Amino acid sequence: MKTKVRKAIFPVAGMGTRFLPATKANPKEMLPIVDKPLIQYAAEEAVAAGIEELIFVTGRTKRAILDHFDKAYELEAELEKSNKTKMLEVVRNILPSHVACIYIRQAEPLGLGHAVLCARPAIGNEPFAVILADDLIDGGGRGCLAQMVEKFAHYNSGIIAVQPIPIEHSDRYGIVQIKAIDERISKIQSIVEKPAPQDAPSNLAVVGRYILPNEIMGILERTERGAGAEIQLTDAIATLLETQQVLAYEFEGVRYDCGAKIGYLEATIDYALKHPELGNEFAELLKGKVRALG
Repeated sequence: MKTKVRKAIFPVAGMGTRFLPATKANPKEMLPIVDKPLIQYAAEEAVAAGIEELIFVTGRTKRAILDHFDKAYELEAELEKSNKTKMLEVVRNILPSHVACIYIRQAEPLGLGHAVLCARPAIGNEPFAVILADDLIDGGGRGCLAQMVEKFAHYNSGIIAVQPIPIEHSDRYGIVQIKAIDERISKIQSIVEKPAPQDAPSNLAVVGRYILPNEIMGILERTERGAGAEIQLTDAIATLLETQQVLAYEFEGVRYDCGAKIGYLEATIDYALKHPELGNEFAELLKGKVRALG
C-alpha cells in the first residue's frame, strides 16, 4: 500500500438540515467563514497535503460548489475592467492549476460509506483521503491532512483523525478503542458508530479526516445499512480491522464542528479575529459587545 496519497474525496451531497432555511437552496459547504466558504478551506487543506485530484461526491442541489471551483469569465472580466487586481488574483487562484476537480453524483442519500463508494471509479487502485468540509480544522499553519499524510508515509497504514470528546456526546460520533504505539498515534482495536455513552469503548471520537487503503471500497460494496439505515464508513472500517492495521491520530490543531450552529459561530469569531485585514477592528467590535453585556 506504500503509495503517495494523491486523491481526496469530499462527500458534499448532504442536505444540511441543521442550517435550514439557509441551506434550502445553498449547499452547507458554501457557508462562509468570514470570506471563504467551508469547502474552500477543505480544498486548501488537501492541496497543502499534496493532493492532486479533488473528487466531490455531490447531490442535485450542489451546483454552487461546481461553480465555485470553475472559471468565472464574466466576473474576471469585470474585475479586470475595474482594475481590481487584488480581487482578480483571489478569484483566479482559488485552486492551483495542477489540481484537478472531479464531480460524481450521489443519486440518493445512503450515508457517508455510500458517498465514498460512489467515488470508486475515480480512485482506481490507490489509497485516498476523505475530508468532511463541515469539520473545519485549524492546524496552526500545518494542516491536519498534511500531518496525516506524513504519518501514513511512515507507518504505511490507514489512518483516521480522532479527538477526545465529552463521553455524553458519544452517540454523535464513531468511537474508537485504541492501544497507544507512539505520541499521538494509536492502533485501533475496535470502532463503533454512535454508541450510547454507557456502551462507548472510549471518549476518542472520529472526526472528518481519513486516509484509507483501496481495499475499503470492496468492503463498502458488501456493507449493509447500519445506524440511521445508512451505509456507514465506520462499519466498513471495523471490517477492515479484521485483516489489516488502521491507526488513530490525535492531530495537532483546533477542530470546529461547523455542521452545528454553535461550532460555526465559534469558527467565524476565531477566524475573524486572526483575519489580516479585519482582525483588529473585529476585536474592538467584540470588546464593545462584551462591555455592553456588562
